[in-house]
Amino acid sequence: MAKYLLMASYTGEAWAAQVKNPQNRVELVRPVFERMGGSMEIAYGSFGESDIVIIMDMPDNVSAAAISIAFAAGGSVTNIKTIPLMEMDDLLAALGKAGGAQYSPPSS
Repeated sequence: MAKYLLMASYTGEAWAAQVKNPQNRVELVRPVFERMGGSMEIAYGSFGESDIVIIMDMPDNVSAAAISIAFAAGGSVTNIKTIPLMEMDDLLAALGKAGGAQYSPPSS
């Protein structure tokens, strides 16, 4: 299964609802990942550009995109970013392959 980083921000309305009735939303949305054929490895609250950061395991890009779309359609989160993650061995393989690409950047 592939790993993805999902980052999102809560809307003002979602924060207001959480302040009024605090809930562990991670446990409430965990079944959504499972219904999409994946799982949530870990989730963190954060501050800055994103309010929630999740590492998820999903079977493919379509499933990863579908969960992001479902969350966005729900209306309580915005600024959703889903980023595919690579293990270091895969990154090293990509670096090796890039060396054989023989790409020439544009000249000025």
